[in-house]
Amino acid sequence: MENKYSKTKLAFLALTRFIPGILLLSFVLFISAGSFGYWNAWFFMGILSIPLLIILIYLVTCDPELLEKRLNTRETEQTQKKMIIKTSITFLSVLIVSGLDYRFQWTPAPIWLVFSSAIIYLLGNAIFFIVMLQNKFASRVIEIQEKQKVIDTGLYSYVRHPMYTAVIMMFFFMPLILGSLSAFILMLIFPYQINIRIKNEEKVLEKGLEGYIAYKKRVKYKVIPFLW
Repeated sequence: MENKYSKTKLAFLALTRFIPGILLLSFVLFISAGSFGYWNAWFFMGILSIPLLIILIYLVTCDPELLEKRLNTRETEQTQKKMIIKTSITFLSVLIVSGLDYRFQWTPAPIWLVFSSAIIYLLGNAIFFIVMLQNKFASRVIEIQEKQKVIDTGLYSYVRHPMYTAVIMMFFFMPLILGSLSAFILMLIFPYQINIRIKNEEKVLEKGLEGYIAYKKRVKYKVIPFLW
């Protein structure tokens, strides 16, 4: 596949999504918290931004084709579109409740839980990066790509969707990094939303990707070995 954009253009496009996203996240957190002294928010933005920038630099320099796929957000599957909207609402709600929890001190998470969750978050980032190294077809949208084949080695030999494993590790524990037990309770719906996306994705893959049904029989678990 020939790249549509140069590396410089890809880097620019990625930054035009990355920077506004960080600014929007900051705006929601600090407005709801009513203070720039919300240290959990600064801490979260740091462990969110630094790994993403590292991954971005790697993709721009070493795998621009995959970066181009990751920048494509034009989802065509209706089920996926609906769940993207619902998970976005969940994410926004968690940010707002986390900020309000800081402001009013409803249910602050203990320090040890904040930093333990941060470690899990960073491990999720590591898995996310490994997945992109192991699967060059890891697009943002559900599609069958030209010359796509089943990846069944590396992390894919343990679970069928290690990218979702990484996403859950990162964002399921986000409210705890932000110091809010109330927001964490709200985030309990997130794995359910992800499961709906996985079921829809697997229907598409079973129908259009040769060998995927046999792969499902070999690898029993979707996200977490021996559990899910």
